[in-house]
Amino acid sequence: MRYLDLAETLRARIADGVSGALPSEATLGTEFEVSRVTVRRALEVLRGEGLVHSRRGAGWFVAMDPIRQPLGRITTLEGALAAAGATPSRRVLEFAFETAPSDVAKTLGLPADSEMLRVTRLNLADDEPFALVTVWVPSLLGAHLSRADVEQSTFTDLLPLHGVEPRRITQTITAVAADRLESSRLGVPVGSPLLACQRVTYDRDSIAVMVSEHRYAAHLTALEVEFSPGGNHG
Repeated sequence: MRYLDLAETLRARIADGVSGALPSEATLGTEFEVSRVTVRRALEVLRGEGLVHSRRGAGWFVAMDPIRQPLGRITTLEGALAAAGATPSRRVLEFAFETAPSDVAKTLGLPADSEMLRVTRLNLADDEPFALVTVWVPSLLGAHLSRADVEQSTFTDLLPLHGVEPRRITQTITAVAADRLESSRLGVPVGSPLLACQRVTYDRDSIAVMVSEHRYAAHLTALEVEFSPGGNHG
């Protein structure tokens, strides 16, 4: 069996509803009586088609349909995942008060050496890594928050409890390649394409109160913009 034939067989299984983790390369090699080189080449073909992805040390997985996130209104990752039928969860990786990068301090209108609360978390969909998020808030606001708070609730829910009402968000979207730490945390190969989104949240007085940096594996999410009829949209 050639690797293209094996790819077609696995493609058909996925189309028939196979999901989650695939058998190991060794198991597939035994089942189809082919070498691991042939199995790997077949899986690489399917990865190029966006049908599977690999996680270092964990094997190969059927890729979920991209989670569609609407732009233009305030939403949370948990809300987008739930709307897509996935079960959202979160894992706080880091919770620390430290000096923020100068660009973050400038965005929040604070001196370059200001101490801020930094929270880095991993958002999961059906227990699989979905997004890596780093949030910065001024220390005066962060002093009211605990690690338990940010593990249990979103910042969108927490801020109003402390007198801050999010009213507006600006978002800048770019593309980056996964570095080693992002690769390890998101379970994608080093150099994989990531969507990088920086969000700045403003309160009712148009004061920036939070900066968040999101990293998504490109095959797992799609960002959508809805236009109203009329005008020149190309």
